[in-house]
Amino acid sequence: MTRGFKEDTLIVASHNQGKVREIAALLAPYDLSVTSASALNLDEPIEDGDNYIANAAIKAKAAAMAAGMPALSDDSGFEVKAINGDPGLYSARWAKPDNNFSVAMQKVHDAIIESGSADRSCRFICALALCWPDGEIITTEGIIEGSYVWPPRGTRGFGYDPMFQLNGYDQTFGEVDPDWKHSVSHRAIAFQKLIDLCFQETPRRS
Repeated sequence: MTRGFKEDTLIVASHNQGKVREIAALLAPYDLSVTSASALNLDEPIEDGDNYIANAAIKAKAAAMAAGMPALSDDSGFEVKAINGDPGLYSARWAKPDNNFSVAMQKVHDAIIESGSADRSCRFICALALCWPDGEIITTEGIIEGSYVWPPRGTRGFGYDPMFQLNGYDQTFGEVDPDWKHSVSHRAIAFQKLIDLCFQETPRRS
């Protein structure tokens, strides 16, 4: 039987403020206190897993063990078919050293042009890992499909959002209302799976 979440505090194991905001918004209906790894000055672990779930588990376990509280971590990526699924697991690293996603999006565009491919299909993938201080971990994954847009459009969202257009829609994730995005994103899909597994009996805010 899956472990239910009964604690009153949860760490979002991320130093990415965009991710922290999105996950906090998804957790908003529940009667619990949400903090973050950055707010607690926790070190960022080395993400050396070979898939999204492994990296999410590394981050969640590191935060839970360091703080002695349950931690929820996200590992996500933007995959473009024309460039063999890049940047994928290394999506955040393409924005280094300054976490500049304008630079990262330009790198993606340049790589697509160099590939010579006309295929503009792409997807976002999100893995979530919920870890307790005793080491138990529960993971889920969500995927959404879309097309790559150039030039990027919109100043809402974060990361690669301005160059991603969800299939069936004509706005990028950088243009849409954030609340709507939260309801349909790869992160929302993964989170709904986690809710079904662990949060059915968690008290909700009145």
